[in-house]
Amino acid sequence: MNQEARLDYLIDYLLDENPDAKEWMDKLDTVEEKITLFRGLCNIREPKSVTKPFMKIQDAFLKEWNHGRNIISLKDLEPARPQLYLWQGDITSIAVDAIVNAANSKFLGCLRANHNCIDNIIHTRAGVQLRLECHDLITAQGRKEPMGKAKMTKAYNLPSNYVIHTVGPFIDERGVSPFKEQLLASSYRSCLALADEHQLGTIAFCCISTGEFNFPNQRAAEIAIQTVKEYINKNQSNLQVIFNVFKEKDLLIYQSLLEN
Repeated sequence: MNQEARLDYLIDYLLDENPDAKEWMDKLDTVEEKITLFRGLCNIREPKSVTKPFMKIQDAFLKEWNHGRNIISLKDLEPARPQLYLWQGDITSIAVDAIVNAANSKFLGCLRANHNCIDNIIHTRAGVQLRLECHDLITAQGRKEPMGKAKMTKAYNLPSNYVIHTVGPFIDERGVSPFKEQLLASSYRSCLALADEHQLGTIAFCCISTGEFNFPNQRAAEIAIQTVKEYINKNQSNLQVIFNVFKEKDLLIYQSLLEN
């Protein structure tokens, strides 16, 4: 079965689950349009079990889709400082022990079809198993995920081994407060501590809270670098840390901070 045949199977399965979504099928002339539909259907899907044939075909499709890109690993990067690296690109194309996901408090991934947030991209490319595992974790917890903490799941079809999920602080019209800064630092420390607890060697951080959660990019980067450096020094950690940025603005901010 080739990639397009797999995609057709997955779309048919997801539409059978959710017939109301068939109104989205106005235009499916290209593989790219089919991928957009598949992604949207996965994004809005509730965390419920799937059949073994679906899982097998989904995993085959995602593995080929994910690994058909230029996959980046630590050996491809030069350290900006000892144990600290900087790389611009899609975090789901990094092959490390763990990538960090900027999650929301519901802990189920982004439920908005084709939304361009990191939570959405990670869940889409990992597969439906990631939402199922997150659902099990949050159900066992019995409440929403608090800010500043971290939980680890498998990465499933991603090139990384694990995903560490953290909920950073949301910045509203009142702006950044010392408490919100402490919560952001706590997110970074919690992810690092969890990685060390599981004896991981490499971790890639996204720019936590700077997207949908509105944390100012400059201050967020300052907190990220300071917190990581302090954690490594205090705990004598051997973790190799990649600061992953997507926007050019964040790249320039991190370059300036790491050079100084």
